[in-house]
Amino acid sequence: MIQITLPDGSVKEFEKNSTPIDVAKSISEGLARNVISASFNGTTVETVTPLTTDGALVLYTWRDDEGKQAFWHSSAHVLAQALEELYPEAKLTIGPAIENGFYYDVDFGEHSVSEKDFKSIETKMLEIARGKHDFKMRAVTKADALDLYKDNAFKTELIENLEDGTITFCDHSTFTDLCRGGHIPNTGIIKAVKVMSAAGAYWRGDENKPQLTRIYGVSFPKQKELTEYLQLLEEAKKRDHRKLGKELELFTFSQKVGQGLPLWLPKGAALRERLENFLKAAQKKAGYEMVVTPHIGQKELYVTSGHYAKYGEDSFQPITTPKEDEEFLLKPMNCPHHCEVYNNFQWSYKDLPVRYAEFGTVYRYEQSGELHGLTRVRGFTQDDAHLFCTPEQLDEEFKNVIDLVLYVFGSLGFENFTAQVSVRDPENPDKYIGDVANWEKAEQAIINAAEDKGLDYVIETGEAAFYGPKLDFMVKDALGRRWQLGTIQVDYNLPERFELTYKGSDNELHRPVMIHRAPFGSMERFVALLLEHTGGNFPLWLMPVQAKILSLSEKYEIYSEKVLNLLENHEIRALVDHRNETIGKKIREAEMQKHPYMLIIGEQEEKEGKITVRKHGGEDLGMISIEAFADIIKEDIRKTLKSF
Repeated sequence: MIQITLPDGSVKEFEKNSTPIDVAKSISEGLARNVISASFNGTTVETVTPLTTDGALVLYTWRDDEGKQAFWHSSAHVLAQALEELYPEAKLTIGPAIENGFYYDVDFGEHSVSEKDFKSIETKMLEIARGKHDFKMRAVTKADALDLYKDNAFKTELIENLEDGTITFCDHSTFTDLCRGGHIPNTGIIKAVKVMSAAGAYWRGDENKPQLTRIYGVSFPKQKELTEYLQLLEEAKKRDHRKLGKELELFTFSQKVGQGLPLWLPKGAALRERLENFLKAAQKKAGYEMVVTPHIGQKELYVTSGHYAKYGEDSFQPITTPKEDEEFLLKPMNCPHHCEVYNNFQWSYKDLPVRYAEFGTVYRYEQSGELHGLTRVRGFTQDDAHLFCTPEQLDEEFKNVIDLVLYVFGSLGFENFTAQVSVRDPENPDKYIGDVANWEKAEQAIINAAEDKGLDYVIETGEAAFYGPKLDFMVKDALGRRWQLGTIQVDYNLPERFELTYKGSDNELHRPVMIHRAPFGSMERFVALLLEHTGGNFPLWLMPVQAKILSLSEKYEIYSEKVLNLLENHEIRALVDHRNETIGKKIREAEMQKHPYMLIIGEQEEKEGKITVRKHGGEDLGMISIEAFADIIKEDIRKTLKSF
């Protein structure tokens, strides 16, 4: 008999060689019908894998992320079989599950696959799925594996890097693929599929290797869920920050300036300035001091910090000077500079904590194929701050930073989020720098702060920065998509590498603890997220134009300007549309530009010294005084922008 521990802590006894599906049946037939994947002692297993030892078992359904991964991984096998049957000369490579669906990389040789082929691929996939073929794992020798794939150089390369005795195949229907495992019980669970796109991809991501065709797909256990997903994608297209950024005249890109280097237009620059001022005001109340550091630094600075060893390949090439052996880099990080700012002074424990903040622009070389609007760029501005404190102050300082992050989220309408404690992977110590004892202290400090603040958090092993663990905030936007937004890191290592000190109460020198913090992350990515979350309907306090004044004709130009001046006295941002266009057209264009309020000016408004107010979306507030309108604006902002 074996002892199986379930997620609720209960322990059940089963016959040796019982399977996860047997365990599910012992709980309920309904659960057994819905279980599609499982993990045993932290390792993904099949639902029919024999369990031979005591251990912890987790059962997954479609509702779980792990269940979706198994579903989409299995669907990638079905896609591969469909492609092999439709294109017999094609050479299959790899096909993993991804966040939303799956893909398979294929060498089609002389053939090219395009959108016109998608329907036939989908039809073939569904035909295979309806066969309800079981997914079956089996071990094979390295020699047999190489023999099966002797005509496929891609699979051969993968197998040659594997150890004999660790190689497994997955069979279903008439199809076999090299695979580690993690499948749903059978193909029949797949009820709806959609081929989303085809794109070029280098073999194993290396631009020096052959280019393949990557076929992206998504699948669901119900047709209704696929329909809803496609509707969501249509809404996402409407909210695409690249589209909205152009329509709202916020930013642009220029090939002459360079890929991944955004140009902020006047309205976008004003939006950024308001975001910066918003955070600066909160930081000032929290005791931060602003600093400014250069856009470049000597290479040795980043060698000392460890960034060059970890990220040198992703940096721009060094800048040389007329002086021999002198090299500079475009700044990839602000933290080494802030360490040197701290080192400019001699500190006592009585002076700490010290909190330095900067909206510092940094530069990293991203491959052109990875660039995407504002979310993946080569130059971006971080709302960076670094706090230097004593070990005794760490807990309070970390919690204060959490409060600041939550204030930012609340003021910008991000209410659905979870926290992720990202810790090191003890199995891969070479990924990290510093003393293990300090890592343990830092990780525990973050966990304690998250618990004390009542955060809904999970622990993710292996997601820490190379110099320290961190608390990441995972935000769900209006479409239910997850974004990493805001991070707080505890660092014992950079103070050691830069020999930062303070004099303690014992009159001896000690190392401060460093906290890295960026609630926005980067201004570029944050604006992109905010655009897609709000659809361009920013909180009123942040809108570039809060009210558009629409005159019925040129006769009311003087009164319109008077209204504009009065609104400016109330610190309301407004514009006048004096064009000789119909009021209908002016309203439609103001709606397109997401202006929160439209103020109609005509004969009656001028006569009574009032304005007719229309809200974005069509709600009519009627004719009111300018003072009453100013009160509406102020109350709206007060509800959203709470004091810190």
